[in-house]
Amino acid sequence: MANTRRRKGFGRERMLARKLWEKGFAVLRAPASGAKARRLKYPDMVVLRNGHIIVLEIKTSEKQAPIYIPRQQVEKIREFARRAGGKAYIAVDYIGTGMGWRFIPIEELAETKRGNYRIDPDKAKNSPRIQDLIRATDKARPLDRWIQ
Repeated sequence: MANTRRRKGFGRERMLARKLWEKGFAVLRAPASGAKARRLKYPDMVVLRNGHIIVLEIKTSEKQAPIYIPRQQVEKIREFARRAGGKAYIAVDYIGTGMGWRFIPIEELAETKRGNYRIDPDKAKNSPRIQDLIRATDKARPLDRWIQ
């Protein structure tokens, strides 16, 4: 059962990567995405467009129910985004709902009582879509943004 879920999850990641690539993003999936490489702080996927860096942790669900994310996963992509100078999101797909991929900025995640994070389906429904990421990355960053 766990292997089947992992395979489905990898398939959804590859599907998202292809979709983003077709929309003009450069896409890198982490080599150990889903592996037990806990010491390294890298995300499931990094996407780039016009000088913008987007760091993604990817979650899917076959039910329209809250998705829970361990604190260390959020901290992992937050740190990676900080080092890369990018923006971190949780990419969510509620499979079979027609909602499509949604991108929740990590600073908008709801914290649980135990210090982990939760994404409610209504929050996901009102979050940015791929088209919103395209609009946000349409213009290149000015050169002086890169010079310290």
